[in-house]
Amino acid sequence: MKVGFIGVGNMAKAIIQGWLKTKAVNPEEIIIHSKHPANYQKYAVENHLQAVESNQAVVEQTDIVFLAVKPQVVESVLAELRETFQRVKPIIVSMVTGFSIKQIQSSLNIADLEILRIMPNVNVEIAAGMTALAPNKQLAMEHLKICKDLLNSLGKTLEIPENDFSVFVALAGSSPAFVYFFIDAMSRAGVKYGFSKSQATEIAAQAVLGSAQKVLASSKSPWDLVDDVSSPGGTTVAGLLAMEEAGFMTSVIKGIDATIAKDQGRN
Repeated sequence: MKVGFIGVGNMAKAIIQGWLKTKAVNPEEIIIHSKHPANYQKYAVENHLQAVESNQAVVEQTDIVFLAVKPQVVESVLAELRETFQRVKPIIVSMVTGFSIKQIQSSLNIADLEILRIMPNVNVEIAAGMTALAPNKQLAMEHLKICKDLLNSLGKTLEIPENDFSVFVALAGSSPAFVYFFIDAMSRAGVKYGFSKSQATEIAAQAVLGSAQKVLASSKSPWDLVDDVSSPGGTTVAGLLAMEEAGFMTSVIKGIDATIAKDQGRN
């Protein structure tokens, strides 16, 4: 099973690195091309991948093609590849933000193509990602399973309606940046009280990691877990009240709202 990438940006590289780390895909089975030779050719050499000279070659030589180009160029890329897709008909896995399955089908005008739209997050690079999946009706169950197995090797997957992708982008795609921001704020507070930045960052990051694992392992809601840590009249309650007074929950929700609005083209 050979896997191809049209476009080799940060998210494509995160997926590839995740597969190389977990050994879910052999490097020689990954075929790549992008419009920037200095980027993809060097990357291929460094990771023992196959670099080819055109997008057409990626389609012709692979069973699954990951469409990983920028939204503003996807239509021109698909127009260029229409005849090749018509002839070869690989599974298309699109990770193009804001470009629907219906738009892919309309651009290619090929009725029987198997298409899976996905939305991964950057944590796929360390096999701790979260990826949304939305297949079209033409995608055979056995092919969907193959794609799911590949993506499950990078963390977790969730099949959701395509019209929920904008919310998923906010909750999983953009949220790593929000969490990094939170960790950095925590570590700066540690520096304020005498820790080095590296010490404070390690403490904060490990606390976030353990807390996330506790949420996933527990049958309790996150709010119940908050109560478990909050002793009456204690330090945690004092901190929670101060954060909420500063608008912590409201700021998080506003951040999610703004991300969704941006993804939907409303701001």
